[in-house]
Amino acid sequence: MRIVAILLLSATIARAEGEKAGAFDYYVLALSWTPTWCAQTGDARGAPECRKDAEAGWTLHGLWPQYHRGWPSYCPTAKRPPPREMTRAMSDIMGSAGLAWHQWKKHGRCSGLSARAYFALAREAFGRIERPAVFAKLTRPVSLPARVVEAAFLEANPQLEPDMVTITCRDGRIHEARICLSRGLAPVPCGQDTVRDCRLKDARLDPVR
Repeated sequence: MRIVAILLLSATIARAEGEKAGAFDYYVLALSWTPTWCAQTGDARGAPECRKDAEAGWTLHGLWPQYHRGWPSYCPTAKRPPPREMTRAMSDIMGSAGLAWHQWKKHGRCSGLSARAYFALAREAFGRIERPAVFAKLTRPVSLPARVVEAAFLEANPQLEPDMVTITCRDGRIHEARICLSRGLAPVPCGQDTVRDCRLKDARLDPVR
């Protein structure tokens, strides 16, 4: 029992917040399907990206430093926090300055980069991944296997392999596409904590507004 307790304590410590900034293995580029976020959260908040004719499809949730098992968060750093104009400038691909600030606080500080360099890297990573255009053409909600969404990303991005992309679901809806990238933004296989695909065969996908 003592050994089990020690192992459990070690696992807890490994996943604790406040790890060393810059010490991680790869990045996860998280792309949210905005209509899902709006239906589940954004509509209730009156978020601007959820308004009619907002035309927000796959948007940048974040660029997350990752371990092969687990991930760091809220790392201590001497880097200055981003000013408002910097987080506001990310709204075109993230939807809001508030999300950009939160992503810096939870994930960006763990990159070891300055806020400016981190957001520049996140924008570059977002630009390197082709978002399948077919989903933006939907005119009504559809139900489809989550693997169809993964297949669309693989077709649009020949540099990706199946173990480099994960599609997640939330409450029966397509939620996010997550792509694993090296520190230099080259595609890499995802770790065990990331490569967990949604297996729904009838996941809902709402159209862009």
